[in-house]
Amino acid sequence: MNSDGLKRRRIGCDAAGDPLSGKIDEQCRFHISFRAEEHDIDELDHVNNAVWVTWLQDASVAHWFAAARPGDTDTYVAVVLRHEVDYRGNVRAGEDATAVTWVEGRPRGARYSRRVDFTDNKGTVLVSALSQWALIEKATGKLVRVPVEVAAPFLRDATGQERNA
Repeated sequence: MNSDGLKRRRIGCDAAGDPLSGKIDEQCRFHISFRAEEHDIDELDHVNNAVWVTWLQDASVAHWFAAARPGDTDTYVAVVLRHEVDYRGNVRAGEDATAVTWVEGRPRGARYSRRVDFTDNKGTVLVSALSQWALIEKATGKLVRVPVEVAAPFLRDATGQERNA
């Protein structure tokens, strides 16, 4: 609940507050599917752009919950600094889009970049986003340099080997 007593869904979680489930591959990329519901559809009869942004944040935060070391999700939270979104296609009510997300490159200070690509059931990229995030220590509410050990579960090379953060 927030200070107004309203219960809001936490980003990256379902209505019950449990992290959204997906799969992490050998390259530390997180895969998760979203189904377009009637309330996601705009006057053009496809998923509204704001819904895509909600989904990209949900995919990103669900990846954090799935891959972070025990305790890191209690110590840190990430905030979005910027989204760059390219819309190339869309889906309609009842159709699925699969998001694949990963940390792109190494963190710099408190900042890191995250890519999210959404594809349809044919593998066509519908939406591609590059977001800038910053790490905050929950106890202080201040930006903190991304510790090497916090970044490590998200950084792999093409062979699946861990990279030095």
